[in-house]
Amino acid sequence: MEQYLQYLSFGNDGWGDELLYGLLLTLRLFIVTLPIGLVLGFLIALAKRSEKKWLSLAANVYTTVFRGVPELLTLFIIFYGGQMFLQFIAEFFVDDIRVDLSAFLAGVIALGFVFSAYASEVFLSAMNSVPDGQSEAARSMGMSWLRTMQKVIFPQIVRHALPGLSNLTLILQKDTALVSILALNELLRQTQVAVGNTKEPILFYSVACGLYVLLAFLTSIFFKQVESWANRGEGRA
Repeated sequence: MEQYLQYLSFGNDGWGDELLYGLLLTLRLFIVTLPIGLVLGFLIALAKRSEKKWLSLAANVYTTVFRGVPELLTLFIIFYGGQMFLQFIAEFFVDDIRVDLSAFLAGVIALGFVFSAYASEVFLSAMNSVPDGQSEAARSMGMSWLRTMQKVIFPQIVRHALPGLSNLTLILQKDTALVSILALNELLRQTQVAVGNTKEPILFYSVACGLYVLLAFLTSIFFKQVESWANRGEGRA
């Protein structure tokens, strides 16, 4: 037991520092990706409901591609393909320049695309749950489209979408572990390094499992609070 505690201690003799750094990097990756995926997913859902057929078609193709391609393959394509694209653009303006796409940025982009594709379906379902008559009534009162969306439609969309978004958020939290394949020192990557050096897989994988479960628990509590806030006033006379 004493040896296990030493492995998990902070300082030169333990791996606590590395695990904490990996946990914080995982949180950064999650926190940066989530709002990007939510905003993009909402815009894609709006595009799917657009009367412009080309816009609706493009949005449907987008969601089909990123829901159909495995997340790991998406990561590889964004990381290597994005780097080649940026290198091509840079060389178009400046000769002999080297452009590198960081693993963190590639992870944010790839996971953001995948998350937004699934989130768009949740938002679309929520939008379809709001009666068209409410929008028409608001417009007949002289409210602009933006004002109608802000005051009438969007709050109801959020209320309907929260349960589905909560599940997707937990999936995103787990998917951050995939970025370890790009040598980003997030929680799983640091855990693997610790296992390789100490030959204690059960200990470190159990700790990593516990940390992921803790993050999921805290995220669930947060969404429960948001859901309670969004449903305030429901069912009251």
